[in-house]
Amino acid sequence: MGSEVRVVGRASVGRKTVRGAKVLVTGAASGIGKATAIAAAAQGGELVLTDINAEGLAATVEEIRAAGGTVLDSQAFDITDYDAVAAFAADVHDRHGSMDVVMNIAGASAWGTVENLEHRHWRRMVDINLMGPIHVIESFVPAMVRAGRGGALVNVSSAAGLLALPWHAAYSAGKFGLRGVSEVLRFDLERHGISVHLVAPGAVNTPLVQSFELVGVDKDDPKVRRLTKAFTKHAVPPERVAAAILRGVERNRFIVYSSFDIRFGYWWARKFAFPYEFVIRRASAQFSTLPVSTGS
Repeated sequence: MGSEVRVVGRASVGRKTVRGAKVLVTGAASGIGKATAIAAAAQGGELVLTDINAEGLAATVEEIRAAGGTVLDSQAFDITDYDAVAAFAADVHDRHGSMDVVMNIAGASAWGTVENLEHRHWRRMVDINLMGPIHVIESFVPAMVRAGRGGALVNVSSAAGLLALPWHAAYSAGKFGLRGVSEVLRFDLERHGISVHLVAPGAVNTPLVQSFELVGVDKDDPKVRRLTKAFTKHAVPPERVAAAILRGVERNRFIVYSSFDIRFGYWWARKFAFPYEFVIRRASAQFSTLPVSTGS
């Protein structure tokens, strides 16, 4: 894998490319995962792909191969199933060796107030958005360390992993957790030449932004429809996020943004804590005027 490097301790960490690299992408059937897989293949990456959606995954594999890209392996399974992830990793390592780049992109979204969220919502958000990536890290990154070639780990979090967005408590439980894992691994893996990248997109025009679960709220209510429309209006295409991810790996950026508003919001939250809290409280108050049901 070609790279321009700078020396950190005994290992080299630097501006890697995916050209000639073995690249694992989760969530490759649609959205950011699919766009990133296609972009990485176009740059010469050799891909290992997975998603829970077998039909969508097969379509991504076909599209990449039709364009002349390389897919070494693909398999559909649920990343919340640790045994399935570990078995896939063992098979991939036996046939192709260790990965050079691991991209945790698969995710799911559910919003709601604490009185409407049920335990299953909390569990699902943590299982998919935090434990799923941990399963992938457990199963693939140690082999990268042992191989001694360096590489990159990409974890897709969210603006909700940086900022206290209204109604995002369950979603943020996983996304803030993944941010914490990434911040620790950023330093733990540096001596092995493995860079870590935390992707923090805002609204992205993917099936997820159209089908997110809004617990205890009637999506057809006019006020909710207006709010949803305003949210999706600012959604960026997944190809833009994919380009930001590959650029972030190349430039060795820890936090990778896909839009200026999230970069500015996080900067503002850190530099101006009081106005940040004021705005978040106002936003929460506005959300509280939306009609909610009292039952599940």
